[in-house]
Amino acid sequence: MFMVMVLFSLSSTRGVTSFFLCSSSNLSILNRGVKEVSLRAFDKKNLVTKSPESLVKGKELSWEIYNHTICDCCKVGDIDRAMTLLARMEASGLHPNLISYTHLIEALGSIGRTLEAEAVFQEMICSGFKPRVNLYNVLLRVFLKKGLLGGAVKVLDVMDDLGICRNQETYEVLLDYYVNAGRLEDTWGIINEMRRKRFQLSSFVYSKIIGLYRDNGMWKKAMGIVEEIREMGMSLDKQIYNSIIDTFGKYGDLDEALEVFEKMRQEGLRPDITTWNSLIRWHCKVGDLSKALELFTQMLEQGLYPDPKIFITIISCLGEQGKWDVIKKNFETMKYRGYKKSGAIYAVLVDIYGQYGKFADAEECISALKSEGVQLSASIFCVLANAYAQQGLCEQTLKVLQLMEAEGIEPNIIMLNVLINAFGITGRHMEALSIYDQMKESGISPDVVTYSTLMKAYIRARKFDKVPEIYEQMEYAGCTPDRKAREMLQAALMVLEQRPYMY
Repeated sequence: MFMVMVLFSLSSTRGVTSFFLCSSSNLSILNRGVKEVSLRAFDKKNLVTKSPESLVKGKELSWEIYNHTICDCCKVGDIDRAMTLLARMEASGLHPNLISYTHLIEALGSIGRTLEAEAVFQEMICSGFKPRVNLYNVLLRVFLKKGLLGGAVKVLDVMDDLGICRNQETYEVLLDYYVNAGRLEDTWGIINEMRRKRFQLSSFVYSKIIGLYRDNGMWKKAMGIVEEIREMGMSLDKQIYNSIIDTFGKYGDLDEALEVFEKMRQEGLRPDITTWNSLIRWHCKVGDLSKALELFTQMLEQGLYPDPKIFITIISCLGEQGKWDVIKKNFETMKYRGYKKSGAIYAVLVDIYGQYGKFADAEECISALKSEGVQLSASIFCVLANAYAQQGLCEQTLKVLQLMEAEGIEPNIIMLNVLINAFGITGRHMEALSIYDQMKESGISPDVVTYSTLMKAYIRARKFDKVPEIYEQMEYAGCTPDRKAREMLQAALMVLEQRPYMY
């Protein structure tokens, strides 16, 4: 008999260490007389308002108070108390409502506790609820946020087996992950499926398409999408503006990027962290450090929580110029503004770059971040790996990758590019090539950065004859070579032409 694999591992914190394996027949039994409830089934005004602090240990609580308090705990980030209340509620023979289950899954997923999120979801099914597509999207987002593609695929399989149709949100969650992971073929597969099923391509989708073209060096196609959006009469929202700004920045047209930035603000759209990151990063890239620091200060004045990815860019530029006093000043400013967790990441990066030399070991570095309460993500691992790579600490870069995988986070294209660079810096071009081969085998499409980094690795290893081959592969893959790639090709060809006269 065909088995619908709904394999959800239950967390040991709930006192269970086994796995649920529900067959299709088991699910049909569970679904007899099942309550199909939408997220609006319960109205807040019908719940008893009571603060978590007012609950007395051992006091008998009503079903309404349990549900209301669990939701409140999740909203304020006290997930441990919410889980304790859930255990206490179940011990008294009660079960949460759908809203409580949803809050628990979202809260657990937001802090990376995916095993417990899975367990709560499975328990909800076994309690008689039949989740609708929106709740499956929540679980899908939980998996993909942590890079657990295998878990996300299982969720999609269960949806298909139970006849739960994917909606616009499902496709956009998948699209977001595939673009960020550099999975070109999967991205186009999702877009084509949306078109076949007549889903409207929203501004979110268009912004992702622009980003996809941009990251693969297809500058003209990216700007062509912008013209297509204008012709359709679709108003440009924040996501599309961010994609346009980043596209202009990547190709060195910073005046245009700033002009779009000002137009965005004039239209009443408040720039978010993505907007600021793009502008700061590309100004650093062209060496306009004063403008980059000006933008960074403006971002802090706007009260935005800084993204750790931007720290590596600023520190790299300041470090190259020996301006450690400016780094320290920025760090103190961040602490003063209360950005403790970002400040912790900032401090670790400064240490890696040699000011203090405290974190020579990647494992020490990760432990330090955990002790500061920093929630680890693919982005943070990539930032740390790049910091080690730039210092030529190849083994530590590799260790960051291993620690990332140990956390259950799937390496993305940024991490793999960093690893190629680390091997290239240390002259280990064959290992750089093996990473490139593994990327293609795993379905991750190399981007312009991948090809350029590999070309640079061959040049460092004096394997100049391999550079034109990589350049051809880049063009064959549909990536438009950037200025750096073209310059490396010319340099390699000049060496090859001179070789007969050098001996």
